Amino acid sequence: MSPSFSLTGADVTTERLVLRPWPPGDVAAVLGGHRLAHWAPDFPSAADRRISGFVAEHPEAMNVYGQRQIVERESGLAVGAIGLFWPPEDGVIEIGYGIVESRRGRGYATEATRAMTAFGLTAPGVDEVFADVELANAASVRVLEKAGLRRVRGDGATARFTARRP
Repeated sequence: MSPSFSLTGADVTTERLVLRPWPPGDVAAVLGGHRLAHWAPDFPSAADRRISGFVAEHPEAMNVYGQRQIVERESGLAVGAIGLFWPPEDGVIEIGYGIVESRRGRGYATEATRAMTAFGLTAPGVDEVFADVELANAASVRVLEKAGLRRVRGDGATARFTARRP
């Protein structure tokens, strides 16, 4: 997997996105049901609320390789979330992602997944990044394929996609 990001401080930056660690104030706002000006109108989604809860309960999720917001560089708006579910087990770590409905179809999920996967493979002790996906979610399957992950197994309803350290 070729590098598709740059690292500026704690931010992972791609052509159109910034993957930034969740600001504590944003986690608190999501959990408290408050809106912030730097969010897309449909952010947070239900998935973003679940991730905020996860981050609040698991402080280790906020390490440099953990959970992040997806921010459009052009608008500065948070449009989703992506992250690695730290810590890795036996050199393997899971990735998860989501983009709010208003920003889907723009390739953001693919761009963010490609970058976060490549970044995750630079983490100490990580040899493989994986995502499990329901095959009925054709859009998510396409995201993983376009991001360069390879399908390694499935059971007819779900499949596992992986990327390995070169």
